[in-house]
Amino acid sequence: MTDLANNTYFITGGGSGIGLATARRLLDEGANVVIAGRDAGRLEKAVTKLDGGDRVLSVTVDVSRPAELEAAYDQVRARFGVLHGVFANAGIGLNARTADVTEEDFDQIVSTNFKGAFFTVQKALPLLAEGSSVVLNSSWLVHRGMGAASVYAASKAAVLNLPQTLAPDLAGLGIRVNAVTPGHIRTEMFDAVAPAEEVREFFRGQVALGSLGTPQDIAETVLFLLSPRAAYITGQEFVVDGGLVGSVPA
Repeated sequence: MTDLANNTYFITGGGSGIGLATARRLLDEGANVVIAGRDAGRLEKAVTKLDGGDRVLSVTVDVSRPAELEAAYDQVRARFGVLHGVFANAGIGLNARTADVTEEDFDQIVSTNFKGAFFTVQKALPLLAEGSSVVLNSSWLVHRGMGAASVYAASKAAVLNLPQTLAPDLAGLGIRVNAVTPGHIRTEMFDAVAPAEEVREFFRGQVALGSLGTPQDIAETVLFLLSPRAAYITGQEFVVDGGLVGSVPA
């Protein structure tokens, strides 16, 4: 696919997992990538793995702080001048029963997952070229309840609602907005929730295809949504879950 060559894409949570896999695929297609995250050391390692030379820029940013996002986009403007797409992928998890959630927990989850996604998009608007694409990362927990994930799931439900309103709002600027909803994807965050093999086997058993997803599985969908091949798609959710939320395993 050559229609992404020389375009520039901004990825939050780009230092590992789904964000890093998406950056890899974009580089493979000839694009420039900006990977953003809070951990400068992780970003440095990611840049080394990507080995993209001048086509890769890393910026340290806490997406819950709009001023830091503005500063990050200033760096993008200085290096590349314009953006052709944004993948608002950054997020943090919380595994806690309702009675155990603290106000600090609540504020941290909502500020990173929802506020961070919203302002990642808003602050990018001056840089986004006509025909650009925005993809937001939701979660399968929007569709299936889990007792220890009330605040996390609610924050992701808010993220999933954004394409429905941002799509018509930004259509006049020629900007498309969609969401990708991953299922059980084997990332560092997943391994933290399911460190033991028996726990991973439990999650695997919920999936119709009988396997856990990989970051590359999600990256392929994001790549499509960022590309001109999805030029007539906006305001939509793409569930990539191996049949987790819509099927009962045989």
